[in-house]
Amino acid sequence: MSIVIRKRQVCVEEVFHDGGPVTDSPRRMGSIVALINNPFAGGYVEDIEWFSDELKPLGLELAGSLIDALGGNAAAISGFGKGAICGENGEREHAALWHVPGGYSMRELLGDAKAIVPSTKKVGGPGTRIDIPVTHINASYVRGHFDAMEVSVPDGPQRDELAVILVMACGGRIHDRSGGLSVADVKGEDGLR
Repeated sequence: MSIVIRKRQVCVEEVFHDGGPVTDSPRRMGSIVALINNPFAGGYVEDIEWFSDELKPLGLELAGSLIDALGGNAAAISGFGKGAICGENGEREHAALWHVPGGYSMRELLGDAKAIVPSTKKVGGPGTRIDIPVTHINASYVRGHFDAMEVSVPDGPQRDELAVILVMACGGRIHDRSGGLSVADVKGEDGLR
């Protein structure tokens, strides 16, 4: 089975303030979406896990493209998340096949990041919006990186497609002052602290 990409979409945002003081160094956050064929659309298929392996090269390709879109410096990226939307002829389990290839691709290209990549998935039609959760790449307890990026593609996913999504962030929330573990105190040993 070959993966056919119908469309890719990249979005990069810069946040200069969130109601507080304006910064000269905006927080950058980006998403990349690929709309691909869903080989399981239209009926229940028992054996689907093999497709996760086929998605691995796509995961690496999308992760590399998103790093480039955020400036090309993987060391500047400190937050990540992933998700997928399955078109209406599929099921949520098809979207779940993106967990491993999406997450491990980002972890590999970001220098063997320690934290689990947060994720979400759903079934929906064209224009479905999804909030992709974001946490720190090495320490999930860094509260200043608890965030999300809303992602959608106006004409996808179509009924027989999957929208596979990666999100990365350069820095935490722009006015972080909620306490908890700070980036300066991250040990990066267990993915939590």
